[in-house]
Amino acid sequence: MHLYGYWRSSAAYRCRIALALKGVDYAFTSVHLRRNGGEQKMPAFLKLNPQGLVPALVDGDTVLTQSLSIIEWLDETIPHPPFLPEPVDQRARVKAFAQVIGSDIHPLQNLRVLKYLKSELGCDQAQLDVWCRKWNSDGLIACEKLLADQPKQQAFCFGPQPGLADIFLAPQLYSARRFGVDLSPLGRLVALEQTYQAHPVFAAAHPDLQPDMDA
Repeated sequence: MHLYGYWRSSAAYRCRIALALKGVDYAFTSVHLRRNGGEQKMPAFLKLNPQGLVPALVDGDTVLTQSLSIIEWLDETIPHPPFLPEPVDQRARVKAFAQVIGSDIHPLQNLRVLKYLKSELGCDQAQLDVWCRKWNSDGLIACEKLLADQPKQQAFCFGPQPGLADIFLAPQLYSARRFGVDLSPLGRLVALEQTYQAHPVFAAAHPDLQPDMDA
């Protein structure tokens, strides 16, 4: 398999975690989102993903885009370890948790959205930071509440092993820290963040450890 991504992309970060949890060896190509006007806009990459977004995963003739679709495909083609629980109602809860992040938080802090706010609406960096903190904070407060009925001694979001919710949450916590969100009131999420930092797969997937990391 071949992953196209960018070190600081939350969506690519999710895929790194998922691939490693499944034990997949893969090649990596960096698609730098800022260099040369954005390498995601180059014709060669647009052939893989016409949206011009990372990540993209290539497996033979199969080309996959959108992190959730990639992760679900991995879970269906490599069943163990599973990313979703068996009970259908619990599966729905886990997917809903992931969608709070993937659909409601992440798109609002996406680089292309921030560029639009800056170039078309005249927002400065301070305003962009306020924007990002607002949507990260609101969404993560909801995530904390969605875990309120889970046992406090439980290692991961919805069980003893990492799953889809954790794959989405770890990168979002990184982004929240980057934008200066105060996570101290979110005790369950902070505890999970510490678990991720100590877990070899999550630790190795951290943006600061990626080969294309730059300042």
